Amino acid sequence: MRYFETEFLDEAKKFLKTLQPKIVKKVFYNIDLAEQTNDPKLFKKLKSDIWEFRTKYAGLQIRLLAFWDKTDNKKTLVIATHGFIKKVDKVPTKEINRAIRLKDKYFETN
Repeated sequence: MRYFETEFLDEAKKFLKTLQPKIVKKVFYNIDLAEQTNDPKLFKKLKSDIWEFRTKYAGLQIRLLAFWDKTDNKKTLVIATHGFIKKVDKVPTKEINRAIRLKDKYFETN
């Protein structure tokens, strides 16, 4: 059973294209697992309705920020806004703000 489905905005797709294929495979594996388990180690709420997909690979902390779109009653969607490699303990505020801007833009255009 899947708790949600994930879709990717262009910025998230562009980020994934910059990563090595092995890393991308691990990111998709973790997202797939998160969709089925709702595990907070893989998918965790940050703030302002922004969530993060968490992947650790070869010492790198890969993050894809996301939000929920529950406007369609048939599907529960999670929209991945963009990604980055986390270098400090906390998710930088500028990345959360960027995700919020992308979320607002998404709801304005859909």
